[in-house]
Amino acid sequence: MDAIRLSPPRRLSLPVDNRWGAGEMSVLDFGDPKRPVDLVFVHANGFNAMTYRTLLAPLSGTLRIWAPDLRGHGRTTLPTERQGRRGWSDHRDDLVALLDALDGPPVVLAGHSMGGTAALLAAAERPERVSELVLMDPVIWGRVTVALFQLPLFDRLASRIPLVKNALKRRAVFDSREQALAAYSGRGAFRGWPEMMIADYLADGLIETPEGFVLACAPEWEASNYAAQSHDPWRALGRVDRPVRILRAEAGSTCFPTRSPPGLSNVTVETVHGGTHFFPMLKADVARDALFDAAV
Repeated sequence: MDAIRLSPPRRLSLPVDNRWGAGEMSVLDFGDPKRPVDLVFVHANGFNAMTYRTLLAPLSGTLRIWAPDLRGHGRTTLPTERQGRRGWSDHRDDLVALLDALDGPPVVLAGHSMGGTAALLAAAERPERVSELVLMDPVIWGRVTVALFQLPLFDRLASRIPLVKNALKRRAVFDSREQALAAYSGRGAFRGWPEMMIADYLADGLIETPEGFVLACAPEWEASNYAAQSHDPWRALGRVDRPVRILRAEAGSTCFPTRSPPGLSNVTVETVHGGTHFFPMLKADVARDALFDAAV
């Protein structure tokens, strides 16, 4: 098991060319390359697929897993146009391209936070390519809030969202990876994270340049993801006719439903007791068990 935990994943490059621009999507490939992909896992805003290596690698003895870097994150080179951007249709369409590129039977589609919501939006477009969804504290606001996000007025208010303000203040350049590790360890969103997981995040989260080590996910793009909320996860839930398992954090959740929503019998909502929004990092065994149960 230790060898599996430490084994580095392979790195693939998937060409993507859609209305949001062309480029390469970086995908980490865990497990036996001779078997079909069993599980696709999508990361949260501001992070990257490598962040979840210690979560996913122990499953690779049984499952083959693809973990993509979303547009504007990690090693993916797809363009990041912020002007006029109102929702996560770009992330949705990039994941649709990934699903279309897969051979074999339908896969379990999973994700954390924004990654969970993007996975849901993609599954609504390609339900035949998905066997089940596992969403870890996805961003699903209440129905009224989602309706308000559709209004043009919200575009002028988005800059006042605290998450947007904080993202724009984020330090973007470090002298070294060690400096970044010291800056993040035990602080903010990284409080309580295992040091190995932070190091994995930085492995693909920093790009070496002549000016220093620069965040792969620019603060402006992270802020754009927080501000662009006009997509409708409730409509997507209504279109997906596959089992949807939502694991909701007990504290600081971004997921409005606290129980199975009326009229959506295929959707179950569970609370991770003692879990924060970052429970996949802090309670990895809970997240890993949910992925394993869905994929085997």
